[in-house]
Amino acid sequence: MRGASLLGGVVLVAAVGLSGCKSRYVEATVHNSSGAPVSVVEVDYPSASFGKETLADGADYHYRFKVQGDGPLKVLWTDAGNHDHTVGGPQLREGSEGTLVVTIKANDAAWDLDVQR
Repeated sequence: MRGASLLGGVVLVAAVGLSGCKSRYVEATVHNSSGAPVSVVEVDYPSASFGKETLADGADYHYRFKVQGDGPLKVLWTDAGNHDHTVGGPQLREGSEGTLVVTIKANDAAWDLDVQR
């Protein structure tokens, strides 16, 4: 009886896995086109944040996250001259999925957001 119960559990897990259940996420890329390395790079999104200690000029940093809650995006960084920058971005809604590219420039940032809800 125990073997049948275990087999039933395995079949249930496999059925859920094949049923198309998937986690919705945003695939993010932070690109540095400022002309110099930047440090303490942080991207804030609803309910959390991610970042990297340093990002060389021309380099990309990739991160994938799940949106839990509604709210704005924001990017913060310190430039090579030790000046702090904060640039607000577009709004995200809970359950959004798609792509985000944040391009850090000398004194600004550009946002390319392509998400669906």
